Amino acid sequence: MSEPVRVVVGISGASGAGIGVRVVERLAALPHVAVHLTVSRAAHRTLEHEVGADALQRLGRLAHRVHPIEDVGASIASGSFPTGGMIVAPCSMRTLSAIATGLSDNLLVRAADVHLKERRRLVLIARESPLHLGHLRSMAAVTEMGAIVAPPAPSFYLLPATVADIIDQIAARAIDLLRLGPPTATAWGDAEDAPGRDRQFRLETRT
Repeated sequence: MSEPVRVVVGISGASGAGIGVRVVERLAALPHVAVHLTVSRAAHRTLEHEVGADALQRLGRLAHRVHPIEDVGASIASGSFPTGGMIVAPCSMRTLSAIATGLSDNLLVRAADVHLKERRRLVLIARESPLHLGHLRSMAAVTEMGAIVAPPAPSFYLLPATVADIIDQIAARAIDLLRLGPPTATAWGDAEDAPGRDRQFRLETRT
């Protein structure tokens, strides 16, 4: 039996922690994938606030290995440790800017830097709005270096019924960008068969 593909997931402190959780859940459900997870200090607080007090424990049970954010000597900090790619979900502007400048001051940023230098896929679910020029320049810089910046834009054409539906589609699209197997996200061409097709958004006019 072949060895599982290692995928690194980083969760930073930006809002949208549930996206990172769903990415890990989806990857962990793939029998050919082993998740290597690292979570920033700020993300600990965001996970507790947005997902629940047991979020870290849930992630620990799902991941093949959880690497402390301070452990810059961990396996995922080395280019000799083969992986199938990395997803940072969500990716704060602090983390994105550190990646853009090569400021490898924690394991998450160092692992991302390794993926860039080894020419592996790096997907950054950049979470901020509105954006100032510094944000945009950092996004341009990481894109020029080979990363994929994928803001968590909802697929409104699927007419999602819940926030969980939105998060699931964003997570699926992020994983699909790693090209680990056949696409799993619902595509535009399949939108007419989506579960929410019989719904319509109703916007109230306020006076």
